[in-house]
Amino acid sequence: MPANSPQAMRPDSPAGPEEGLNRKDKNYRRYASNVERALSVFDSALQEWADYIAFLGKLLKALQSKPPDTTDIPHNALVAKRLAQCLDPMLPSGVHQKTLDVYAYVFSILDKDSLSKDLPLYLPGLSPTLSFASLSVKPALLSLFETFLVPLNPNILRSALKSIVLALLPGLEEETSEEFERTFALLNRFRGSVGQGLEKNGGDEYFWQSLFLSSITSSSRRQGALAYLTRELPQLGGPLNPSGKKTQPIKLPPEVEAVTSPEPGLLIRCFATGLHDEQLLIQRGFLDLLVTHLPLHSAVLHQKVSLGDLQLLVAAAASVVARREMSLNRRLWAWFLGPQASMDTDDNGPNSPLSPNPSSTMIPTNNSDNMSQTDYFEEYGLKPLIKSLLDMIADDSLPSPEKARPFRICLSLMDRWEIGGLVVPRIFLPAMQSIWQYQGIAPSKEAFAEVLRSASVFFDGIESGLIWGELNQIMVKDPNNEQSGRSLNGLRTDDAGIGDYREPVCGLNTEDRLDLVLFIVTKFNVREEEMLTLHIPLEILTLLIIQSRRITPGTLKAFKVASHLLDLIPQRVLASNSKQRVLPGNSQEILDRVQSFYAHLRGGTEDLVPPMQDGETGPAILHIASQIVIHWLGFPLPVEHLEKGLSFLDKLIRKAPGLENHDHEGLMSGLLHASKKLAVSDGEGDRVPFSNVAALIFALEMMSNATTSSVWESDHRVRQILPALLTCLWAYTSPSWPRHSVEAVRCLWRIHGISPDEQLVEGSIATLLFQEKGNNHQKIQIEGARRFATVWAHSGSTSINDRRSGVNGPTRMPDGQNASNSSEPLLLARPLLLLLDSLSDPKTEIFTFVLSWLQSISGIQRVLDFLVLRLHGTSYSTRQGFAGDDPRNVQECLYYLQTIVNLVKYSTPNIWTSLAGQINSAALLRDFPPTKTSADDENLHTTNQIYLTQVCMRVLELSRHEQAVHNSNSTLRQSSVQLLQQIILGPFAAAVIEMNLEGLLLETLSWSVEQPDLMLQVPLMDLILALLRKQSTKTDAVFNLHRRNTSRETIRSASQISLSTDRSDRDHVHPEQWTPPQGLLDCLILGISSSNSQPILEHWIHFLGECLPFYAGNAFQTIMPLVDCFSRSIESVFQGLRATFEGTSAGQPGTSEPITILNALLNGLEQVLARSHDRLIQEEGHTTALRSPEQIQGFFGNMVSGVFAPEAQKPRSTTANNRLTVLLCFKDAVRVSFSMWSWGDVGLGSSSRDAASSASFNYTSLRLRNRTRRILEHLFAAEALECLETLVEFWYKADLAGGMGQSSTVFNLLHALEGSRPKNTIPALFNAIYSRTNPNVLDPVRKSTLTSELSDVSLATFLAAYTRSMEDDALDEIWTDCMTFLKDVLGNPLPHRQTLPLLLEFTAILGEKIDNTNFGEQRKMRRDIGDLFLRLLAATFTIKPLAFPQDPLASTNGEKSTQEPVDSHSSRKATGPDDVVAIVASILPNISKILVDTDRIAAATITISTQILTATFRLKTFPRNVTASTLDILKIMSRIPEASKTWRRDVAEAFNDARFFCTDSVELIQDGWMPVLRQWAILDKDRMPELLSRLSSPTSAGIMFGVGASSARLEADRKTQLNLRRMALLMLSADNDTFVVNLSGLQEKLVDLMTATAASSPSSTTRAEVYMVLRALILKNSLVHLASLWPIVNTELYDALSSLNPTDTHDTYNLSCVLQAAKLLDTLLTISPDDFQMREWLFVTDTIDAVYRPPNWKPMALADELAESLDTKAGAPHSATIPLGNTQPQQAHQGRKPLLTWNTVKDIPKEMLVDRVLRPFLRQLSISSFESTYRMEAVDRKACCDELLKDLFDDNMLV
Repeated sequence: MPANSPQAMRPDSPAGPEEGLNRKDKNYRRYASNVERALSVFDSALQEWADYIAFLGKLLKALQSKPPDTTDIPHNALVAKRLAQCLDPMLPSGVHQKTLDVYAYVFSILDKDSLSKDLPLYLPGLSPTLSFASLSVKPALLSLFETFLVPLNPNILRSALKSIVLALLPGLEEETSEEFERTFALLNRFRGSVGQGLEKNGGDEYFWQSLFLSSITSSSRRQGALAYLTRELPQLGGPLNPSGKKTQPIKLPPEVEAVTSPEPGLLIRCFATGLHDEQLLIQRGFLDLLVTHLPLHSAVLHQKVSLGDLQLLVAAAASVVARREMSLNRRLWAWFLGPQASMDTDDNGPNSPLSPNPSSTMIPTNNSDNMSQTDYFEEYGLKPLIKSLLDMIADDSLPSPEKARPFRICLSLMDRWEIGGLVVPRIFLPAMQSIWQYQGIAPSKEAFAEVLRSASVFFDGIESGLIWGELNQIMVKDPNNEQSGRSLNGLRTDDAGIGDYREPVCGLNTEDRLDLVLFIVTKFNVREEEMLTLHIPLEILTLLIIQSRRITPGTLKAFKVASHLLDLIPQRVLASNSKQRVLPGNSQEILDRVQSFYAHLRGGTEDLVPPMQDGETGPAILHIASQIVIHWLGFPLPVEHLEKGLSFLDKLIRKAPGLENHDHEGLMSGLLHASKKLAVSDGEGDRVPFSNVAALIFALEMMSNATTSSVWESDHRVRQILPALLTCLWAYTSPSWPRHSVEAVRCLWRIHGISPDEQLVEGSIATLLFQEKGNNHQKIQIEGARRFATVWAHSGSTSINDRRSGVNGPTRMPDGQNASNSSEPLLLARPLLLLLDSLSDPKTEIFTFVLSWLQSISGIQRVLDFLVLRLHGTSYSTRQGFAGDDPRNVQECLYYLQTIVNLVKYSTPNIWTSLAGQINSAALLRDFPPTKTSADDENLHTTNQIYLTQVCMRVLELSRHEQAVHNSNSTLRQSSVQLLQQIILGPFAAAVIEMNLEGLLLETLSWSVEQPDLMLQVPLMDLILALLRKQSTKTDAVFNLHRRNTSRETIRSASQISLSTDRSDRDHVHPEQWTPPQGLLDCLILGISSSNSQPILEHWIHFLGECLPFYAGNAFQTIMPLVDCFSRSIESVFQGLRATFEGTSAGQPGTSEPITILNALLNGLEQVLARSHDRLIQEEGHTTALRSPEQIQGFFGNMVSGVFAPEAQKPRSTTANNRLTVLLCFKDAVRVSFSMWSWGDVGLGSSSRDAASSASFNYTSLRLRNRTRRILEHLFAAEALECLETLVEFWYKADLAGGMGQSSTVFNLLHALEGSRPKNTIPALFNAIYSRTNPNVLDPVRKSTLTSELSDVSLATFLAAYTRSMEDDALDEIWTDCMTFLKDVLGNPLPHRQTLPLLLEFTAILGEKIDNTNFGEQRKMRRDIGDLFLRLLAATFTIKPLAFPQDPLASTNGEKSTQEPVDSHSSRKATGPDDVVAIVASILPNISKILVDTDRIAAATITISTQILTATFRLKTFPRNVTASTLDILKIMSRIPEASKTWRRDVAEAFNDARFFCTDSVELIQDGWMPVLRQWAILDKDRMPELLSRLSSPTSAGIMFGVGASSARLEADRKTQLNLRRMALLMLSADNDTFVVNLSGLQEKLVDLMTATAASSPSSTTRAEVYMVLRALILKNSLVHLASLWPIVNTELYDALSSLNPTDTHDTYNLSCVLQAAKLLDTLLTISPDDFQMREWLFVTDTIDAVYRPPNWKPMALADELAESLDTKAGAPHSATIPLGNTQPQQAHQGRKPLLTWNTVKDIPKEMLVDRVLRPFLRQLSISSFESTYRMEAVDRKACCDELLKDLFDDNMLV
């Protein structure tokens, strides 16, 4: 308190020297002057302890000069402050002794009333003394208390009682000390003094409550509190009721009421904090007190204390077992088990409270019968212990060590079976549930692992019977009755209330409970022998019995658990020793026996007989599992459940093969019934779910494996089941529904593998070819053919050669690699012939399909050999059978001949290779007769081609002689005409058929597309093509229509056309002489785009390819509509395919396979692009000399070495337009291809598909990827630069949108393409950049047409990202080009000014990759890259320095957190040189790899410091222009030794800038500046002394009046404020106790600044910053170093807050100062230091009076007084509309935080600050402080530091 008004605000304060009765007396004024002069000596430098003694002597002498009858002390506040400072613990005991002498004299001067009123002045200085006083000082100190303080006014003692108790408790720490008894008696005297004038026990109540609070809040005084409690705490127990029956509440003795009134919770918390104390002796002492004074059966605990408090006490007591200390455990057992345990214990000797001697008071009983220890614990301690443990277990907000604590406690409790046997059964399941739930919410894997380790140790300590008994109960619980009886919980009927503790587990649904069981058996050790042989089989049996009743939501989980348990048990456990089968009716009996077994096991019964004998468990499990499967085979099938049941049953049968004969009949009957139901459902038109069919197939496989061969082959039901399943599978082989096609074919081969008849599957498939929607037809249906094609396509990789031994041999594949000796596809032979029959009828849709199919399959040689062999087996194929043979033989021969002819006609060009080969059959070679009719026949023809040619001629001759006209003959005639045309147009014919109806045919073709008429389109296209060629050539030409060019050959030829002079004959068309019909292009577009023509789309593509040479003269006018048509068609089909796999397809599926359609469209697109590009190259006049083969390989050649070649002649404008047209089409093709290629990429385009279709999806997406990869290869080979720019555009747009998936997909594609290897891509990127920065240096061939919306910056960004993504070994390919490019850029950097920062990053990436490789001359390469890096760094800042105006709004603090990886390009978006800071920050961590030489590193850091840091800190926008990247640079440079001096200079410059504290981002300060300042403070020890030297003492001398005086004072205030804030921030940033050596100088400067007034310079405005520094000191320094600071803080804080008194008019403290003083008090109350607790009563009511106020209570604490005064001034009690921070109820473990927060105050106007902030704060302060203490909250120091940091950077308080 200030000397001039020590108690001005208080009505009962003593009079000061200016206001006393003797103020006019001369002697009194002399007396006051002497005291003032003596006090002024303290202001001089007191260096030694002798100076303090001299000062005290002068002060004592001045006080002794008082006039007679004077009872007051002049300048009493300053006297009290100086005396308190002289009791510094660092001073010797002589100074302390002298100080106490002065105290004694002062107290002797004051009378009782005066001392009572001045007690707030003198007691704070005396309170801490006993804790550090020497032996010689303690008697004098105690004498002061005894003589002067005990007799004081009880009201003032009541307010200060907690402080007095805290002051005296250190004297009770040692019972053998001389002062112990004296201190003990002194406490009792205060106890009696406080109660004077009150009702009986009123003083005792208040004293006990204060003592408990002292023990709770001050751990350093807890030893003394324990000593006092041991002596004075009354017996709180009562008579023991052995019967355990509830009795009426008893009346407690007065002394017990005194201890527990008015708040019994303080007693509990006193014990709880003592039991949690770190010192073992204190824990032991409080346990002794529990045993002797507060037993579990105490009426206090069951009548006065709430259930929550009782649980708190029990939990605190139980936690001591975690220390694993036997002395603590014995006392805990004694408390838990009651008085008998206390007497039975053999603990420590006669002085122990546990020993049965007269001095140890035991709890009497009111009955001769003693209660057993188990009954005692179960009656009094079990419920609260379980509830407290459950609360700890269920609290997931605890850190992992605390989360693991209850498991360790439970493990220790198991040491006593009386306790553990009752606790563990009730704790086990909730504990397991807690760890199970914690797995999903744990902050890290390490945290969960730590908790799991403790839980595992607890689990291992529990008996296996208890574990599985508990698990058994939750498994058998009725899912429809979650709260069903206690029998399921294994609880006794008299366990009232205990069952509620299982509610967390019982509240789980069935699936969650089974998940819990699965978690337990997977995470914990369940492999003990007893578990494996007894309990786990019983659990499996229990699960199966429960699930056999009905399907529940937990059935799937149940079988998953059962399957996992089955994996654990050994095979011998399942072995059967008896032939007797378990009857189905025994299931309930078995369950009852298992339940009874575990019930007796929990009851402690020994020598129990297992419910199942040896050899009974396995058959029982198999029988029940079989019955479940049989039951589930009913219809409709529960597929998911059936699959689980079958998997379990299969696993069981495989594990116990001796059990194979059980329930075979029932399972087969069930399978037959289910298959019939599936067949009926399929016949009704509803698609049978694929999972149903797969489940039945799996069941059949299981039965096949479990049954002997003879039984399986003789079972007629197998031959009934398999065809029904094949019928269901057939629906899933449709190509228009590819979702399960691969899986369906796999299932088909699985059926073939288990079929007892080799031809069963073959015959069934042949039958299915004729079915359509369940109706049989005479011809193969198109859908059946498509499905057979699917089967054929997938059979090569999905067949199953797993035939059972003894039934059939291994199934052979129809692929040529697995061909049998007979060259006959065993499974698909008959269906293949049926399918080939359709080639004889070209007017059917099936013909079109088979034609397309034959052109797409591989292994045609296999089919041809098979047909030739069959043909040779007929007599008609020989000369003898030609004239007259049996009509049936004729038909058979014609059948095979027509089939072969159709195969030759419609197959791929590879058929000619097969035909030209030798006959592949020895029998045919032996029987084939040579021809004798001509000279040519003399030679023996041994090839298929010769043989088939003769047969073909015979068929034609026979057709000419037939007269009857039948449908079959008509079909044969059509086939003959087509065969004739094929021969004429084939490689051995030279005739051409000429037609003249092209116009009409075009119209007809268009009409056939619209109808559609697929059978008409193909011959029309062939005819039109022949006519057009005839019209265009004007001469006879030989057209090789037998061969259809593939897309690869077409585009390859196109590429070679662009690079060489090789031309094919048909490319030499003269468009000048002939123009194609006008409707041809429209017809082409219609046919390609129409969905009606999709089944024959490949024919249209072929037709297009043949027609393209006709448009050679106007190719560029046709390319755009054609490419647009292809692009739209491809996108439409692809989107439909995606929708199919995503399950969002609308309408019926199409009739064509999407993959086939897409392949055809891509083929056509390739052809169009190849022709147009070829024509473009011709126009541009390129010759073979310009594109040598060496250049072809790299396509662009050396991209950089020729950048300065002279510019070629500019092309004509028409040519440029044509080139632009072609390149735009290329761009569309790249876009379409990339979208399909990226569909199957990981992380992008993944459909929301189920696992059942994953194989089909992978197959489909892989085919698309391979096809689009080929077209992209060809596009890159033709126009690499433009295609690359298109991909870069995709990447850049996706990167801006945050689509990392598509960004990485572009890189994956570039790395996958051969044409985009780094050696091609990097030079192309260089050319793309040059085309935008300096295009004149490029040859026209290498220039970009700029069709993509890319800037040089976006290209440079992609260049850096691509280089980072490529492999390190690829650096060898691009090194020369990169060096040439970078040197060229440095030669003329101005055009590249926007991309220089990104090129700097590119250079750094190259330097990093060099460090990972070893090619070339490493030293030279490192030197070169280092030189280029330094030059680029200099050029970057030379071209455009960083010191340019920036947008302050978009510049800084919204940047990403510094915690993000700085090397990820996704953390910033390249926008030009503005991001050079982020680029440098990403480079700097690896600068030692880039610049190996220390001199270069130093040079680089100097450049970075000068150009970035210094420039940033000197800009006008500082500090708003400081970004997280800037501070990243500072943090990284602080770890680089070569940059030591540089970065410290920059930090000093920024830190000392007056604008530094205008930063508005606290996160940027915490994550950026504070780590830098911490490193700075560690390296520069002189930072704090330098700041202290800048602080000047307040002075009023020399200050003139007027404007100049005000300006000078404001300038001094601002400098002082900034320096104080710098000191506070430096302390917050540094480690704790970093500036301890500077505390004395800092304290001296702060004291000087506290003398400032409103008129001094600096003025008292700086007090707000002084309080901030005090908060930093308190938060960042150990309390032992702050002892000398408390008197100063106490006085200053009291004076500042007192200025809020409405009657106070001084202007020393403004509102900002008062607000900061309130925050300082808030911080002190939050962290509650021990030394401040003894001063706390001056500011807040720190006793029970804060809650339970006595009658006529008047506030004595400053906060309460001010609150009343402000309320009185306002005229009404406060009702705040704006809540204070943290005044809402605290959440559990939230921590103790300040009330006054920055967010609460920031928006309040200054004039409203007192009414809306300070007044509610002061009113709530006492109660809030007490409630925080009562809740025993831990201090949240980080919250306190954060609030201080916000205040430091609040520039509104700066002058």
